[in-house]
Amino acid sequence: MVSITARPAEAEDRKVPGHGEGDLVMGTRPSAIATLVERTSRYTAVVALPDGIKAEQVTPPLTRSLLGIPPRLRRTLTWDRGREMAEHQAITAETGMPVYLCKPRSPWQRGTNENTDRLLRQYLPKGADLRMFSQADLDAIAHELNHRPRKTHGYRTPAEVYADLLNSGDALTA
Repeated sequence: MVSITARPAEAEDRKVPGHGEGDLVMGTRPSAIATLVERTSRYTAVVALPDGIKAEQVTPPLTRSLLGIPPRLRRTLTWDRGREMAEHQAITAETGMPVYLCKPRSPWQRGTNENTDRLLRQYLPKGADLRMFSQADLDAIAHELNHRPRKTHGYRTPAEVYADLLNSGDALTA
């Protein structure tokens, strides 16, 4: 395991784009979805996990989603110490994105993701069987979140901020 203490300092202040946070949002067991949030823009991807929550079931869809991110925005991923990340080294090898794991019982170390998970509960209630949601359903939910204005962005949306990051060579080479 690679501790969050080894994560590059540039990830702390959210000024350098490409540092992400991830988590599982649980439904009725064993249903869950994975969330990925870019820390600078708060841009969110929601990943279906139709096969379960074990590491070997989470790694393929999570890796596919991460590979959909432009390489220059795949700097780091911070996750909690759940068993679903037992194959984090395979994810890093495939994506080139190092995975850092939070300290035990320290969800605030992924504060952006915790807030996003709370927003997602408006769409994915506790106790729901999350396997009922297709990837298209989850993409539609992520689209709504990504187009919701945020005070932290001066009421711009995560999608607008993310687009600016994609179009700004300066931001991506910092």
